[in-house]
Amino acid sequence: MLLRKLFTMTGIGLGLFALALPVNAELVLGVHPFKPPAKLIESFSPLANYLSEKLGEPVKLVIARDYQAHIEAVGNNHVDIGYFGPVPYLKLHDVFGARPLLVRQVINGSPTFQGRIFVAAASPIKSLTELQGKRFAFGDAHSTMSHLVPRYMLLQAGVTADKLASYSFVGDHVNVALGVLAGDFDAGATKEDVFLQYEKRGLRSIATSMPLSDHVFVANNKLPEKKVQKLRTLLLQLHTEPRGSLILQAITPGVTQLVPVQDSDYDNLRQLLSKLKLTGVQY
Repeated sequence: MLLRKLFTMTGIGLGLFALALPVNAELVLGVHPFKPPAKLIESFSPLANYLSEKLGEPVKLVIARDYQAHIEAVGNNHVDIGYFGPVPYLKLHDVFGARPLLVRQVINGSPTFQGRIFVAAASPIKSLTELQGKRFAFGDAHSTMSHLVPRYMLLQAGVTADKLASYSFVGDHVNVALGVLAGDFDAGATKEDVFLQYEKRGLRSIATSMPLSDHVFVANNKLPEKKVQKLRTLLLQLHTEPRGSLILQAITPGVTQLVPVQDSDYDNLRQLLSKLKLTGVQY
């Protein structure tokens, strides 16, 4: 009942939900909703199945209804393996304390990633300063690359929220791209791989963020140390498995490997968030 309250599958039928969640699962793999739930089920089910096979016990995949629900579920140890974007990870750390770090992902050979601020290809806008008086689409308020990092980039360009004509939180990265394509917004921001996915449909980048440490897997801090070590080893070795490349690519296109991680990898993002906080922007 608790998991039913914490995790909802908006727009997903119960049949599909049941396919993703084995009845007697012993471990829970939790994911924040940075894409539509159906896409996340497709992306993370291969990993859940891999871990289940290697551990010899079922692994349940759950998609949080929103970023805050995901942070609380992992923080309260209702999730055994949590997948986090950088900002939600820092909030988890700040609110609930340290969790055992497992691995961070490597995309196209780099453990860091970037975001893009973009407009429609036909738009006359060419710089961030030109976004004053324009309509802007953010994803989730807790999202690293669809809100907080672009919010900082706009701030650096002198475009505070009150200088925009309007801004809206549309839920996830894909919705941001679609909103700009549909003409509902003049500009938006997503992580780079989502921008590249939709670029050919009519988007144009006007700014690229600084590199930041990529998404991270954390463990429930009540798991036995041997189980944590086993999970870490399985994830670190995943790229050497026969199906490893397919499993990694399913998570996010371009993921080639999972590598060791430490909390200090996210210090530059901490500094960025501290500067944002001084302007009243919370995360």
